[in-house]
Amino acid sequence: MPTVGNAKERAGSAKKKNRGVTLRRANEADENSVIISSGNVFADLGFVDAVERKAKADLAIGIRKMIEKKGWSQREAARRLQTSQPTISSLYNGKLSSITYDKLTEWCILLGKSVRISIYTPKKSEQPHLEVALA
Repeated sequence: MPTVGNAKERAGSAKKKNRGVTLRRANEADENSVIISSGNVFADLGFVDAVERKAKADLAIGIRKMIEKKGWSQREAARRLQTSQPTISSLYNGKLSSITYDKLTEWCILLGKSVRISIYTPKKSEQPHLEVALA
């Protein structure tokens, strides 16, 4: 699947000085450097499926915020979202490997949100990408 640009390209110039700290791209970093983030921690860590992981994490964060806004405990959220409390705990702790996109979108609906998936041709200046927008 195509990704949103290259993390190194988005990081900007490599060796900027900022109050005596050398800012570098990840492939040039040493123990005395601050690494410039690409905006996707999964890409910065070198995950092949970084874009997908970030989208899933963004969905999970949005669901957690919705649950917290409703004032539900994890037990109450599990009951209302038709799952187990340990699964909600995994969601809260970012352990998402056992939680599918289908499950996350189902929970959004149970939380009173509509889910729209749009597939479109990107502008000429854009790379094909995966994006999550929560409203």
